[in-house]
Amino acid sequence: MKSNSTQVLYFTLSAYVKIDLFTYLFFFIIMCWYLIIVGSNVLLIVVISVNRSLHEPMYLFLCSLFVNELYGSSGLFPFLLIQILSDVHTVSAPLCFLQIFCIYTYGSVEFFNLAVMSYDRYLAICYPLQYNILMTSNKVVFLICIIWLSSTLFISVTLSLSASLQLCGNIINKVYCGNHSIIKLACYDTKVNDIYEFVAAFLTVCVPVFVILFTYVQILKVCFSGSKQTRQKAVSTCTPHLASLLNFSFGVCFEVLQSRFNMNSVPNMFRIFLSLYFLTCQPLFNPVLYGLNMSKIRQLCKSLLLSFAGKCGVQHEGKQIMN
Repeated sequence: MKSNSTQVLYFTLSAYVKIDLFTYLFFFIIMCWYLIIVGSNVLLIVVISVNRSLHEPMYLFLCSLFVNELYGSSGLFPFLLIQILSDVHTVSAPLCFLQIFCIYTYGSVEFFNLAVMSYDRYLAICYPLQYNILMTSNKVVFLICIIWLSSTLFISVTLSLSASLQLCGNIINKVYCGNHSIIKLACYDTKVNDIYEFVAAFLTVCVPVFVILFTYVQILKVCFSGSKQTRQKAVSTCTPHLASLLNFSFGVCFEVLQSRFNMNSVPNMFRIFLSLYFLTCQPLFNPVLYGLNMSKIRQLCKSLLLSFAGKCGVQHEGKQIMN
């Protein structure tokens, strides 16, 4: 049992290392990465929103996914950019808990969203004739609301339990705030926190993964017994979804491993990369994956960009004529 508890007003992030000459290079790389994430996700959200032909369940769930990528990356990148340029890597307790809320809700929404997308593909492939009846617009809105509200509720309870802990330290061995890192600083028994963290992880990770596995088993059954056209449809719509799920799952596994186990033998930069993977790579991986894979989205993105470039060209010519 630890002692000497004090009211923690700020946390120190000890995983940052001095990079001196490379500080501004890292800042520039991460800023460009963030701008690409914002630009690609916003582009796809706009394309889906303004084109009525994309107002279908699959694309609406994708839109929710892209909104979540923006949300999650915005909970990390601005904070990361400030810390890179700062000499003292500290963060106030309220801001730390706010960042935990953003990052953890992002992870929860991601898993739930991927589960609902697999359920949607299951209905489209296994029940094609009844699909429009089973997946109505009202049901889509209901499922998206459930995804975000349930995630918010789970993480709010997690944070309320963590915020009530008496802490005997304020040093977090990461480059951003993590809930488990704060629990490890507690002075007294954290059994309630550990149990709820396990339950929340089961509900937000294991349940969605079980839904995904069940739907894909059913899809595989239909594919093996169905026509060549059915198999092609399943492959074209399920491949990007599976790739996104695997990429995000690996990233979360990396984060869990480096948060809960002693990895001092692993180089510091590599540990930082593992902890950031699901927050930095997934938000760019999804828009690139779906944008390139789905011809409907790809064509509409091209037409939107061309029309925007055409308008800019016309305005430029008009200014030249006036001059």
